[in-house]
Amino acid sequence: MNFQNILVRTKESIATITIDRPNKLNALNRDTIKELHVAFQGLSNDTAIKVIILTGSGEKAFVAGADISEFADFSEKEGGQLAAEGQKLLFDFIENLSTPVIAAINGFALGGG
Repeated sequence: MNFQNILVRTKESIATITIDRPNKLNALNRDTIKELHVAFQGLSNDTAIKVIILTGSGEKAFVAGADISEFADFSEKEGGQLAAEGQKLLFDFIENLSTPVIAAINGFALGGG
């Protein structure tokens, strides 16, 4: 699959997912969360992959939390719905994977990061 906000690489039995939004300090927006979910889902279904490493691009941040610029005009209800969706698609999904996930934290890890 062709992603806009992440990079996925595999070498032998190791997969690396890199959040690739360094100009936004790898902040998570709706599209990035969906791409991460698709990538984790695909890699977890690949029996050749024994471990997944998650990291961020750039030198400053692993993840700077939510991309506030995308959510600035949301109502409280919309913000809550998006947070719940992100929790389910990303954080809960990763927590329940049978494939081990290593967070290679390479800078700021803020908010949901």
